[in-house]
Amino acid sequence: MTCLRRHALDVIRLCDADDKSHALRHWPQGLTVDAAARWDEPAGVPGRPERPVLRPPRQVPVRAMGTPEGRASLIHALAHIECNAMDLALDAIWRFDGMPAPYYLDWLRVAQEEALHFDLLHRHLQTMGYRYGDFDAHEGLWDMARRTQADLLARLAVVPRILEARGLDASPAVRHKLQSAGDRAGAQIIDVILRDEIGHVAIGNHWFGWLCAQRGVLPSEQGRLLARQYGAPEPRGPFNLQARRQAGFAPEELAELGR
Repeated sequence: MTCLRRHALDVIRLCDADDKSHALRHWPQGLTVDAAARWDEPAGVPGRPERPVLRPPRQVPVRAMGTPEGRASLIHALAHIECNAMDLALDAIWRFDGMPAPYYLDWLRVAQEEALHFDLLHRHLQTMGYRYGDFDAHEGLWDMARRTQADLLARLAVVPRILEARGLDASPAVRHKLQSAGDRAGAQIIDVILRDEIGHVAIGNHWFGWLCAQRGVLPSEQGRLLARQYGAPEPRGPFNLQARRQAGFAPEELAELGR
Protein backbone atom coordinates (compact mmCIF):
# COMPACT_ATOMS: atom_id res chain seq x y z
CA MET A 1 0.00 0.00 0.00
CA THR A 2 1.30 3.46 -0.92
CA CYS A 3 2.52 5.71 1.86
CA LEU A 4 0.50 8.91 2.24
CA ARG A 5 3.69 10.95 2.42
CA ARG A 6 5.12 9.31 -0.70
CA HIS A 7 1.88 10.03 -2.55
CA ALA A 8 2.15 13.68 -1.48
CA LEU A 9 5.61 13.77 -3.06
CA ASP A 10 4.18 12.36 -6.30
CA VAL A 11 1.34 14.90 -6.36
CA ILE A 12 3.52 17.93 -5.65
CA ARG A 13 5.55 17.07 -8.77
CA LEU A 14 2.51 17.35 -11.07
CA CYS A 15 3.04 20.33 -13.34
CA ASP A 16 -0.51 21.21 -14.31
CA ALA A 17 -2.31 23.07 -11.53
CA ASP A 18 -5.70 21.61 -12.47
CA ASP A 19 -4.24 18.10 -12.37
CA LYS A 20 -2.75 18.80 -8.94
CA SER A 21 -6.04 20.17 -7.66
CA HIS A 22 -7.92 17.15 -9.05
CA ALA A 23 -5.45 14.71 -7.47
CA LEU A 24 -5.91 16.34 -4.08
CA ARG A 25 -9.70 16.48 -4.33
CA HIS A 26 -9.74 12.77 -5.34
CA TRP A 27 -7.18 11.53 -2.83
CA PRO A 28 -7.09 7.71 -2.51
CA GLN A 29 -8.50 6.22 0.67
CA GLY A 30 -6.60 4.01 3.08
CA LEU A 31 -3.06 5.31 2.59
CA THR A 32 -0.74 4.57 5.49
CA VAL A 33 1.31 7.20 7.32
CA ASP A 34 4.98 6.27 7.55
CA ALA A 35 6.35 9.10 9.68
CA ALA A 36 9.89 7.66 9.71
CA ALA A 37 10.36 7.49 5.92
CA ARG A 38 12.84 9.82 4.26
CA TRP A 39 13.44 10.56 0.61
CA ASP A 40 16.08 12.53 -1.23
CA GLU A 41 14.42 15.44 -2.97
CA PRO A 42 13.85 14.54 -6.62
CA ALA A 43 13.86 16.98 -9.52
CA GLY A 44 10.67 18.88 -10.13
CA VAL A 45 9.63 19.83 -6.59
CA PRO A 46 7.27 21.53 -6.98
CA GLY A 47 5.97 20.83 -10.45
CA ARG A 48 5.27 24.04 -12.34
CA PRO A 49 3.31 24.76 -15.53
CA GLU A 50 4.91 26.71 -18.37
CA ARG A 51 2.60 29.60 -17.51
CA PRO A 52 2.19 31.88 -15.64
CA VAL A 53 5.49 33.62 -16.22
CA LEU A 54 7.10 34.11 -12.79
CA ARG A 55 8.71 37.46 -12.07
CA PRO A 56 10.07 39.24 -8.98
CA PRO A 57 7.11 40.65 -7.01
CA ARG A 58 7.83 44.26 -7.93
CA GLN A 59 7.85 43.42 -11.64
CA VAL A 60 4.34 41.95 -11.69
CA PRO A 61 1.98 44.55 -13.20
CA VAL A 62 -0.80 45.92 -11.00
CA ARG A 63 -3.99 46.54 -12.95
CA ALA A 64 -6.82 48.85 -11.97
CA MET A 65 -9.85 47.17 -10.42
CA GLY A 66 -12.13 49.43 -12.44
CA THR A 67 -11.67 47.28 -15.56
CA PRO A 68 -12.74 43.67 -16.28
CA GLU A 69 -9.08 42.83 -16.94
CA GLY A 70 -8.09 44.31 -13.59
CA ARG A 71 -10.67 42.24 -11.73
CA ALA A 72 -9.58 39.13 -13.60
CA SER A 73 -5.95 39.81 -12.70
CA LEU A 74 -6.93 39.94 -9.02
CA ILE A 75 -8.75 36.60 -9.24
CA HIS A 76 -5.71 35.21 -11.08
CA ALA A 77 -3.37 36.45 -8.32
CA LEU A 78 -5.55 34.73 -5.72
CA ALA A 79 -5.59 31.52 -7.75
CA HIS A 80 -1.80 31.65 -7.93
CA ILE A 81 -1.60 31.99 -4.15
CA GLU A 82 -3.82 28.94 -3.76
CA CYS A 83 -1.70 26.99 -6.25
CA ASN A 84 1.36 27.74 -4.12
CA ALA A 85 -0.61 26.87 -1.00
CA MET A 86 -1.31 23.38 -2.37
CA ASP A 87 2.42 22.90 -2.81
CA LEU A 88 3.24 24.26 0.65
CA ALA A 89 0.86 21.83 2.34
CA LEU A 90 2.09 18.88 0.28
CA ASP A 91 5.67 19.84 1.05
CA ALA A 92 4.88 19.92 4.76
CA ILE A 93 3.72 16.29 4.42
CA TRP A 94 6.47 14.64 2.42
CA ARG A 95 9.54 16.61 3.49
CA PHE A 96 9.38 16.54 7.27
CA ASP A 97 9.64 13.16 8.94
CA GLY A 98 9.26 12.17 12.57
CA MET A 99 6.00 13.95 13.38
CA PRO A 100 2.85 12.36 14.86
CA ALA A 101 0.37 10.92 12.36
CA PRO A 102 -2.24 13.67 13.04
CA TYR A 103 0.28 16.25 11.80
CA TYR A 104 0.30 14.67 8.33
CA LEU A 105 -3.49 14.28 8.28
CA ASP A 106 -3.91 17.92 9.26
CA TRP A 107 -1.76 19.10 6.37
CA LEU A 108 -3.54 16.78 3.97
CA ARG A 109 -6.79 18.48 4.97
CA VAL A 110 -5.14 21.86 4.35
CA ALA A 111 -3.88 20.74 0.92
CA GLN A 112 -7.32 19.48 -0.09
CA GLU A 113 -9.02 22.72 0.97
CA GLU A 114 -6.41 24.75 -0.91
CA ALA A 115 -7.21 22.61 -3.95
CA LEU A 116 -10.89 23.47 -3.56
CA HIS A 117 -10.01 27.17 -3.33
CA PHE A 118 -7.90 26.98 -6.48
CA ASP A 119 -10.69 25.18 -8.33
CA LEU A 120 -13.30 27.76 -7.26
CA LEU A 121 -11.09 30.66 -8.33
CA HIS A 122 -10.02 29.08 -11.61
CA ARG A 123 -13.60 28.28 -12.58
CA HIS A 124 -14.59 31.84 -11.74
CA LEU A 125 -11.66 33.20 -13.74
CA GLN A 126 -12.83 31.20 -16.76
CA THR A 127 -16.27 32.82 -16.57
CA MET A 128 -14.38 36.12 -17.02
CA GLY A 129 -12.72 34.89 -20.21
CA TYR A 130 -9.31 34.01 -18.77
CA ARG A 131 -7.42 30.98 -17.52
CA TYR A 132 -4.73 30.40 -14.94
CA GLY A 133 -1.47 31.38 -16.58
CA ASP A 134 -2.84 34.32 -18.58
CA PHE A 135 -1.26 36.88 -16.21
CA ASP A 136 2.26 37.10 -14.82
CA ALA A 137 2.79 36.07 -11.21
CA HIS A 138 5.52 35.87 -8.58
CA GLU A 139 6.97 33.11 -6.41
CA GLY A 140 7.24 34.82 -3.04
CA LEU A 141 5.49 32.09 -1.07
CA TRP A 142 7.63 29.30 -2.49
CA ASP A 143 10.79 31.32 -1.99
CA MET A 144 10.15 31.20 1.75
CA ALA A 145 9.51 27.46 1.51
CA ARG A 146 12.99 27.04 0.04
CA ARG A 147 14.55 29.08 2.83
CA THR A 148 12.89 26.99 5.54
CA GLN A 149 13.18 23.54 3.99
CA ALA A 150 15.79 22.33 6.51
CA ASP A 151 13.80 23.13 9.67
CA LEU A 152 10.13 22.40 10.27
CA LEU A 153 9.99 24.81 13.21
CA ALA A 154 11.12 27.63 10.92
CA ARG A 155 8.61 26.58 8.25
CA LEU A 156 5.75 26.66 10.74
CA ALA A 157 6.91 29.94 12.27
CA VAL A 158 7.09 31.77 8.97
CA VAL A 159 4.66 30.27 6.45
CA PRO A 160 1.34 29.73 8.27
CA ARG A 161 1.93 32.13 11.17
CA ILE A 162 3.21 35.08 9.11
CA LEU A 163 2.63 34.69 5.37
CA GLU A 164 -0.73 32.90 5.50
CA ALA A 165 -1.89 35.01 8.45
CA ARG A 166 -1.45 38.04 6.17
CA GLY A 167 -4.21 36.50 4.06
CA LEU A 168 -6.55 36.70 7.05
CA ASP A 169 -5.81 40.42 7.28
CA ALA A 170 -6.18 41.05 3.54
CA SER A 171 -9.42 39.10 2.97
CA PRO A 172 -11.93 41.76 4.12
CA ALA A 173 -10.42 44.41 1.82
CA VAL A 174 -10.29 42.00 -1.14
CA ARG A 175 -13.88 40.98 -0.53
CA HIS A 176 -14.93 44.63 -0.42
CA LYS A 177 -13.18 45.36 -3.73
CA LEU A 178 -14.93 42.49 -5.46
CA GLN A 179 -18.33 43.26 -3.94
CA SER A 180 -18.00 46.94 -4.85
CA ALA A 181 -17.15 45.99 -8.43
CA GLY A 182 -20.32 43.89 -8.65
CA ASP A 183 -18.52 40.55 -8.44
CA ARG A 184 -20.75 38.85 -5.89
CA ALA A 185 -19.56 35.39 -6.88
CA GLY A 186 -15.94 36.40 -6.26
CA ALA A 187 -16.86 37.90 -2.89
CA GLN A 188 -18.56 34.64 -1.89
CA ILE A 189 -15.43 32.69 -2.80
CA ILE A 190 -13.43 34.96 -0.49
CA ASP A 191 -15.86 34.07 2.31
CA VAL A 192 -15.11 30.38 1.79
CA ILE A 193 -11.37 30.99 1.64
CA LEU A 194 -11.32 33.09 4.82
CA ARG A 195 -13.34 30.51 6.73
CA ASP A 196 -10.94 27.74 5.75
CA GLU A 197 -7.76 29.79 6.11
CA ILE A 198 -8.55 30.51 9.75
CA GLY A 199 -8.39 26.75 10.25
CA HIS A 200 -5.16 26.46 8.28
CA VAL A 201 -3.40 29.11 10.34
CA ALA A 202 -4.76 27.43 13.48
CA ILE A 203 -3.15 24.16 12.37
CA GLY A 204 0.13 25.99 11.87
CA ASN A 205 -0.16 27.57 15.31
CA HIS A 206 -0.97 24.22 16.93
CA TRP A 207 1.97 22.33 15.48
CA PHE A 208 4.33 25.26 16.02
CA GLY A 209 3.39 25.25 19.70
CA TRP A 210 3.70 21.47 19.88
CA LEU A 211 7.17 21.51 18.33
CA CYS A 212 8.30 24.38 20.54
CA ALA A 213 7.28 22.31 23.56
CA GLN A 214 9.25 19.35 22.23
CA ARG A 215 12.33 21.54 21.85
CA GLY A 216 11.85 23.35 25.15
CA VAL A 217 11.49 26.87 23.71
CA LEU A 218 8.83 29.55 24.17
CA PRO A 219 6.59 29.99 21.09
CA SER A 220 6.40 33.80 21.22
CA GLU A 221 10.16 34.26 21.62
CA GLN A 222 11.00 31.58 19.06
CA GLY A 223 8.56 33.04 16.59
CA ARG A 224 10.22 36.45 16.73
CA LEU A 225 13.69 34.92 16.47
CA LEU A 226 12.86 32.80 13.44
CA ALA A 227 11.04 35.65 11.69
CA ARG A 228 14.20 37.75 11.91
CA GLN A 229 16.51 34.86 11.02
CA TYR A 230 14.62 33.97 7.84
CA GLY A 231 13.78 37.50 6.74
CA ALA A 232 10.01 37.22 7.07
CA PRO A 233 8.11 40.41 6.18
CA GLU A 234 6.98 42.63 9.03
CA PRO A 235 3.23 42.38 9.68
CA ARG A 236 1.36 45.39 8.29
CA GLY A 237 -2.12 46.48 9.30
CA PRO A 238 -4.97 46.74 9.25
CA PHE A 239 -5.16 43.43 11.11
CA ASN A 240 -8.10 41.04 11.19
CA LEU A 241 -7.86 40.53 14.94
CA GLN A 242 -11.03 38.46 15.17
CA ALA A 243 -9.75 35.99 12.57
CA ARG A 244 -6.32 35.89 14.20
CA ARG A 245 -7.91 35.10 17.58
CA GLN A 246 -9.90 32.29 16.00
CA ALA A 247 -6.68 30.99 14.44
CA GLY A 248 -5.09 30.64 17.86
CA PHE A 249 -2.74 33.59 18.19
CA ALA A 250 -2.00 34.35 21.83
CA PRO A 251 -3.14 37.70 23.30
CA GLU A 252 0.45 38.84 23.71
CA GLU A 253 1.14 38.13 20.04
CA LEU A 254 -1.89 40.17 18.99
CA ALA A 255 -0.79 43.01 21.28
CA GLU A 256 2.60 43.12 19.54
CA LEU A 257 1.13 43.65 16.06
CA GLY A 258 2.03 47.00 14.58
CA ARG A 259 4.49 47.96 17.30
